Amino acid sequence: MRCPWPALRAARAMREYDAALVRADDPLAPKELAAMAQERGWIFEIREENLFFVSSLRNESASR
Repeated sequence: MRCPWPALRAARAMREYDAALVRADDPLAPKELAAMAQERGWIFEIREENLFFVSSLRNESASR
């Protein structure tokens, strides 16, 4: 997905779920997703190239 779609889709998913995996090939996606997560107090992780994890649960990240 191209920015700002990854951040917008992640924000939409997080309304319904506690965590989301986002696949995006836009070079700005990690920066925008990280900024959104930090602003909201969420966890942000880069899982692999073009795959990002966002969670509102603190223990979700630790279990992976």
